[in-house]
Amino acid sequence: MPDLAAMVDDVLRRHGLDAPLLTLEITETAIMEDVVKGIAVLNHLKSLGLMLAIDDFGTGYSSMAYLQQLPIDVLKIDASFIRRMGSRPVDTSIVRAIVGLATAMDVRCLAEGVETEDQRRFLSGLGCAFGQGYLWGRPMPPTEAAAWAAGLGT
Repeated sequence: MPDLAAMVDDVLRRHGLDAPLLTLEITETAIMEDVVKGIAVLNHLKSLGLMLAIDDFGTGYSSMAYLQQLPIDVLKIDASFIRRMGSRPVDTSIVRAIVGLATAMDVRCLAEGVETEDQRRFLSGLGCAFGQGYLWGRPMPPTEAAAWAAGLGT
């Protein structure tokens, strides 16, 4: 991960990309492998203007002491918790806690694997305003994605 910031900076410069339009997702496990280096790399990436997201949150071994030091913009709740909401009370409680944590940290909360309107409605009621999953669309090739996105404006 140490060369990641330099590599991203090079790509942004070479292609003239607007850094704030790019969100880089990093798993909490990758950061926790070497917390000190991870924080340094994330700070460097943040200084480039990127948005940073912690992917698969809740599946790794994050320490709250380190989490509050990360310059992140988004916590992404792992789909496994979303899938089991309602059927396992502990998973519903974990989702509720992660949404509360994101709110307390003043970062966006995004739920992965949202497949039903009931899940979306429940998450929205908790304060999780962002989601991704089959409820909105399935993975598709770039040409189909461009046509799908173009249709959103109509």
